[in-house]
Amino acid sequence: MADLMFRAVDELASMVRTGELSARELVQESLDRIDELNPQLNAFVDVFADEALAEADSVGADDPRPYAGVPIAIKNNRAVAGKRLTVAAEFMGDFVPKHDDNVVARLKAAGFIVVGTTTLPEWGILPITDTRRFGTTRNPYDPERTPGGSSGGSASAVSSGMVPIAHGNDGGGSTRIPAACCGLVGLKAQRGRVSTAPVGGGEFLVNDGVLSRTVAETAAVLDLIAGYVNGDAYWAPDPSEPFAATAGRAPGKLRIAATTNPPLDNSPVDAEAVRSVAVAAEILRGLGHEVEEVDPPWHMPDVLRMFTAVFGPLVSLNIAFAELVAGREAVEEDMEAVSWAIYQLCKTGISSVDGAAAQVQLQAFSRSVLDWMEGYDALITPALAEAPVLHGVMDPQGPDPMGTFRRSGEFTPFTATFNVSGQPAVSVPLCDREDGIAVPLSVQLVGQPAQEGALLALAAQLETARDWTPPRPAVATAA
Repeated sequence: MADLMFRAVDELASMVRTGELSARELVQESLDRIDELNPQLNAFVDVFADEALAEADSVGADDPRPYAGVPIAIKNNRAVAGKRLTVAAEFMGDFVPKHDDNVVARLKAAGFIVVGTTTLPEWGILPITDTRRFGTTRNPYDPERTPGGSSGGSASAVSSGMVPIAHGNDGGGSTRIPAACCGLVGLKAQRGRVSTAPVGGGEFLVNDGVLSRTVAETAAVLDLIAGYVNGDAYWAPDPSEPFAATAGRAPGKLRIAATTNPPLDNSPVDAEAVRSVAVAAEILRGLGHEVEEVDPPWHMPDVLRMFTAVFGPLVSLNIAFAELVAGREAVEEDMEAVSWAIYQLCKTGISSVDGAAAQVQLQAFSRSVLDWMEGYDALITPALAEAPVLHGVMDPQGPDPMGTFRRSGEFTPFTATFNVSGQPAVSVPLCDREDGIAVPLSVQLVGQPAQEGALLALAAQLETARDWTPPRPAVATAA
């Protein structure tokens, strides 16, 4: 039973279908692991033990849903009907939505049982998960380090074996970053691939997905959650076949670019991040691919400022909604320093013209990146510029909030570019680190627009050829 949460979700679903295991036993194992490990890791906002067990009791061996009885966690920035939605912010209070967001509804329709909701940084801003409201979420491999963000609670929960898979989303790297911090697979799909209905539907940057252990699981779940919903402003073309089918076949010989030069100027990249690209390139060359070292044309002045002018208003919409819920305007004491600084910047420092101009400039930037990438089937970059940072390196309540925000970009300079360009990108664990830090080393693969299947096929090939499996974190082994 102790190994169940480390098995693939397809295997778990098969065990329930064949009667080898009941859904109740499976959900109970997840709840037991949460009881044991969450006090150490702080990955969950809420746990729905009674409801999850009751739902598990309704799952029979003849249930036709593909993942009937398999436990999953939802990041606490997507609505789960009847459960509080906090976005990890005190000012949000204990607001309870009456509806499931689209991605939650689709996961439930596939038979997944939601056992709880997971932590994130306040309003999902930073690539660490450390909040005034819920405290510090810890990395299962090294509790003194961050599990990343903003889907840090989900990554910690999967990596430690509290759940076999968890929901996340990505507006600047927020699925890929925690995946890289915790030895998991994290995909940001093509812009518009997964609808944020019913509340959203025009997100330029954000895409929902999962934190999983394998590329195959990520591909299979993408098939479940992808698709247009009426009213969406962005949507991706349907694939010619299921993503899982494409991902399950080895790609032919590819032309792949590789770089360790970040889009953000003056952003240092450590030796292990550089090594990740070299290791991946060597493996892929050994598989017959052509890999070329390049310096992409993505060094754009003030790119962080322009990204903030688009990302900031997305954050501010959440705060504006919280003001409606609270029935009053927010004041500085209502939120962390970084959140307040970005909110004030959006209210007084970024005009509507500034925001529109930034989006046009970013669109032009993304066209230049995509035009350059036409010469390649894929791109390799580091997933992170450094090891998962120690707690306190970025302080969301510190005296220099915009300095903290800039520091977050230095930690994760390779991810947000592909939220701007919209193309798919995936973080894949690769090998052990050589600097003594007990966290797996990951690499980022970037694909052509709307070609998630081809990208995942390459990721799966790398996953198989690396001849290495991410070790279980010590906290999970002890449990």
